[in-house]
Amino acid sequence: MRHKIIVIVGPTSSGKTAYAIELAKKIGGEVISADSRQVYKGLDIGTGKVTKKEMQGVPHHMLDVASPKKIFTAHDFVTMGRKAIDDITARDKLPIICGGTGFYIDALLGRIALPEVPINTELRAKLENRSAPDLASILQGLDSTRARTIDRKNPVRLIRAIEIATALGRVPKAENVPSPYDVEWIGLKPSDDILKKNIHSRLHARIKNGMVAEAERMHKSGLTYKRMQALGLEYRFLARYLQKKISKQEMLDELEKEIWQYARRQMTYWRRNKEIKWQ
Repeated sequence: MRHKIIVIVGPTSSGKTAYAIELAKKIGGEVISADSRQVYKGLDIGTGKVTKKEMQGVPHHMLDVASPKKIFTAHDFVTMGRKAIDDITARDKLPIICGGTGFYIDALLGRIALPEVPINTELRAKLENRSAPDLASILQGLDSTRARTIDRKNPVRLIRAIEIATALGRVPKAENVPSPYDVEWIGLKPSDDILKKNIHSRLHARIKNGMVAEAERMHKSGLTYKRMQALGLEYRFLARYLQKKISKQEMLDELEKEIWQYARRQMTYWRRNKEIKWQ
């Protein structure tokens, strides 16, 4: 018998977390977060991580499971995420996967196969100081097909793609395969106007709640600016602001635009999944 799983997807700021919590309360579910940065300890305000109060007693999994100083891969997420699924179902609860990192969700559910390529520490040491455009150029030379589809502003994804292409000659195309789980897909998609307003208000609420101070604390505890930039979006701009490379207003303006572009990329990814029932 295949395990029943509900998956809630959608762009950032679409209300996925609140929806998942209310659903979990109604049906006796537990939430598995599928966010590539909320797995890291200490990255709370900047990633919009759900608080204990907001959880309303609903257990959450895959939060705060890794150090932000170390790279957490999609393979790590699959390994730990499947243990969470087994744990939840063993207690006769329903797993509710909720998040915006589409690749992680598809890998977790077995819809795509991950290449079995181990981390190459020597190669990563050579690449970690390269800029995102430089990394994209390197990948272009190794695998032009993957270079066209990857997020060219995400150093973590770029380095992993280079690592795989170096080992295998190219990055294998992610093939869609039947999931071993019985999955119900729910998608949340507000109108563009509403989503833009949500992004704006959410960003300013994070600033008010101490997002800059959080980044300062993380840096003082050993999180380098280079690693902070590699974590993407909010932390990339926070690192630039804390180094006085941009003003606070420039940080806010540029970050809001980047979050909107990210939301659009998320929707582009999910539109390929015809099983999603959009609300």
